[in-house]
Amino acid sequence: MNELFLIISLLVSFGATILFMRLFGKGGLYAWIAVSAILANIEVTVLVHAFGMDQTLGNTLFAASYLATDILSEVYGKKDADKGVLVGIITTVMFILFSFLWTHYIPAESDWAMDSVKNLFTNTPRILIASLAGYAISEKLDVWLYHKWWSLTEKKTGDHNKMLWFRNNFSTLISQLVNIVIFNFGAFLFVFPMKELISITAACYVIYIVTSLLDTPFVYIAKLIAKKQEAKASTAESSESAK
Repeated sequence: MNELFLIISLLVSFGATILFMRLFGKGGLYAWIAVSAILANIEVTVLVHAFGMDQTLGNTLFAASYLATDILSEVYGKKDADKGVLVGIITTVMFILFSFLWTHYIPAESDWAMDSVKNLFTNTPRILIASLAGYAISEKLDVWLYHKWWSLTEKKTGDHNKMLWFRNNFSTLISQLVNIVIFNFGAFLFVFPMKELISITAACYVIYIVTSLLDTPFVYIAKLIAKKQEAKASTAESSESAK
């Protein structure tokens, strides 16, 4: 069942990225990055066994965040992609702050939720800080690499639009490796035996490799949507000018 849920989560996460862009444009991608950051930082506290490997949850939502920043890079440019990363960083900082405060309230006698909240969040500041560090460094790297690869492929092919698959995959694969190493060793060093920690890190990266390869069609879809929206806006502008 875990495998099925992970596949569903991946499809929903990637599909929601496109939906938010389709409905709200650039602002929708910023909003989805914030939503993904909150949900991923809750999910990442859970360890599951799927596809023959132990792995932390949150992989699919973090992958959707990379997809969103890659779409921002491809469609709107580096400046807007950097803003998307900043949205994710600020959202994660706010989540860390509020989750810390939740565990320090004194609950009413009739409260039923505080024990569960404390069980989930009291021992997770280290996890959330490691998640923030991994996210901030790797997402910044992802945007930087995306545009470095883009410059390289444009020089090689003489076409600004060619080899989208290359810049998308090789920026994400490298940056996600950085992310998972920073996160897993920052969050779980001395918590799990070294052998198990390396195994979990390798398993998570295998998932990231799969999600990175699978997100490429969604970048193409996003670019197609952007072109159609641009053409529609241009037609509407022409119609208004004719009046």
